[in-house]
Amino acid sequence: MKLSASKLIVGSCVALAMALGAQAAQDQNLVKLGEKIFNTKKLGNCLACHDVNGKKIDNPGSLGPKLTGLKYWDDKMLYDTIYDIYKARGIKYSAMPPFGANGWLSEQQIKALVAYLKTVQ
Repeated sequence: MKLSASKLIVGSCVALAMALGAQAAQDQNLVKLGEKIFNTKKLGNCLACHDVNGKKIDNPGSLGPKLTGLKYWDDKMLYDTIYDIYKARGIKYSAMPPFGANGWLSEQQIKALVAYLKTVQ
């Protein structure tokens, strides 16, 4: 059976659309998980210290800065800051714990948190 070029193109476009749709769903699930981590006291508990621009958060804390413009941050910088703020920022003192370095959050949980924070305006 011989396939025409147009059938190959159409087939490729359908496969690409399906792959992009699956990736978008996976990305959305990661964002939802990150939001849960942000807002759950026994996970990240980020809301205890941070308010977030453009997000509805119940009773955000004010110890840390209001998080704004994180969609413009480099993913690695966000990850490193959550993993170990002391090493990432070259600082000695912070109220923010090193969530990854102390084992509080896993690599996957931090990646989910980064995906959520990248949605912050």
